[in-house]
Amino acid sequence: MTSTHRIATLLLLSITLILLLACGSAQTPQLPLLSSDARVLAFGDSLTSGTGSGEANAAYPAMLAERISRPVINAGVPGEESATGLRRLPEILDREKPDLLLLCHGGNDLLRSRDEDQLRDNLRQMVDYAHDRDIPVVLIAVPARALPLRPASLYQELAEELEIPLLKSTVTDILRDSALRADPIHPNSAGYAQLAEALHDLLVDTGAVN
Repeated sequence: MTSTHRIATLLLLSITLILLLACGSAQTPQLPLLSSDARVLAFGDSLTSGTGSGEANAAYPAMLAERISRPVINAGVPGEESATGLRRLPEILDREKPDLLLLCHGGNDLLRSRDEDQLRDNLRQMVDYAHDRDIPVVLIAVPARALPLRPASLYQELAEELEIPLLKSTVTDILRDSALRADPIHPNSAGYAQLAEALHDLLVDTGAVN
């Protein structure tokens, strides 16, 4: 083998190794398998409570519960900002004792131009509250206050930092589609159904449900 061939081979091996490492680092963190009697807590604001759906059983937690055959507790409070949610969460975790937390919060902070570093810290503390109780967390990103709509980058950053699964683009994609939203910031029942389906798929992909 000539020196040129050796260099080319080493270069190819290096590129392959880099690609393999990149693929490995991009894998979604896995979750423990939920038992058949597990309880899931959906915590957030109006996107969790189901504003825009027209009926309680059309909020995403109710529709997700049907898909995973486990109760999903709806702990959404319309209009709530993350600072209030941070104060509210520990008592709910201790009362409900869920086996998984679905965290969709921060939309009102972003709409009202609150400090994003504080929002990031509040979300981090919410995840810490759950992890301190050995409760796994799935983070659900919401759009930044910008046009065109895009997921706020702090959710991706936080998910990578805390090594937790992230549903990154679904809420943004729903709100981009007029057929899936009740108003500019809330899905309709069809939109919530799409959110529930995406969460179901994520829970399957992460090993939480079969």
